[in-house]
Amino acid sequence: MRTLVIHAHPRPSHSIVTQGLRQALGGCPDVEVRQLYELYPDFDIDVAAEQQALAQAELVIWLCPVYWYSVPALLKHWFDQVLAHGWAYGPGAAALQGKTAWWVASAGAAASAYTADGAHQRPFADFVPPIEQTARFCGMHWLPPLVLHGGHATSPADLQAGRDTLLARLAQHRLTLATDKERTAP
Repeated sequence: MRTLVIHAHPRPSHSIVTQGLRQALGGCPDVEVRQLYELYPDFDIDVAAEQQALAQAELVIWLCPVYWYSVPALLKHWFDQVLAHGWAYGPGAAALQGKTAWWVASAGAAASAYTADGAHQRPFADFVPPIEQTARFCGMHWLPPLVLHGGHATSPADLQAGRDTLLARLAQHRLTLATDKERTAP
């Protein structure tokens, strides 16, 4: 199972959580990590290269911090440019049909901030639908997101626990996807 990680962090050297998760994923077999801010610091995305990488993947992970209840600007721009009409969606478009998308994110605030009484006054799940619908509109399967909260104050033990959770879920997702693929094979 080939996994493509689209990593988008505008200041990766300031990242504790997404950098740690990226490193964990980068050590896995059959995983390609594309660091958008390193590849495209001028936001001039090589659409053909990104579409080629997507075409080879079965599982696509969008790894990023939460920025204003969404993804960082370059990842949003990547969605706009790479997931093009006629290729990712629209009549006859099937490039991403049947692939699986998984949003893995770090949130600076603690989970308690995403409650009715918290700073954000809404559960984190309320901010997921635009990202989920992006995947579904392209014909992709959607996995429940993995969000690591408290990124600004993550201890080494919490980061290791997050890495362990990520890798365990990745292994489980890959196993489930491979099993499903075997069941549906002619």
